[in-house]
Amino acid sequence: MIEINELKPTDLEPAVELFRRTIPEAFREEGLAALTAEIQQEIEGKRRMLQDALFNERSPIRFLVARMGANLVGMISIGPCNDDIVRCTGGRLKIIPELGSLYVLREYQGQGIASALIKAMANSLADRGIESFCLDSGYRNAQVKWLRKFGQPYSTVQDYWGQGLAHMVWHCEVAHYLS
Repeated sequence: MIEINELKPTDLEPAVELFRRTIPEAFREEGLAALTAEIQQEIEGKRRMLQDALFNERSPIRFLVARMGANLVGMISIGPCNDDIVRCTGGRLKIIPELGSLYVLREYQGQGIASALIKAMANSLADRGIESFCLDSGYRNAQVKWLRKFGQPYSTVQDYWGQGLAHMVWHCEVAHYLS
């Protein structure tokens, strides 16, 4: 049974631990395991986002967490769109909120947790009157998943991360992902 809730202060360390486990796996799957400094930067950046979401009442970032029993097994965020999205779309999506930080522990993948998190976030956005969101990915493995889930991207920039490495941006209607 999947339970999805807003991030709370007691979730901080389990959420950071989830990032410590999932981010290196994502880099490894892309053949980027040697980029240890970048992996640590990514984890620390996520820690700062979590802290901002929890302890800065003016933060535009919100997280939802998924639990199975007592275990925090996945999470998702929504916040302002990142600079890559702005660059890759010529600024056309700069005011659209970005769905991000979607991670599920490997041993819990394939059980519908990511889909449940996306639906829960879509419901939260709809409750606030937000009609669309965007997301992006430069990870080839994630791009395959997002193509299945979200269809063709709004924008694809070839060689964005280097020769043969594209960056994709999706613009999605909230209504398509409500539960």
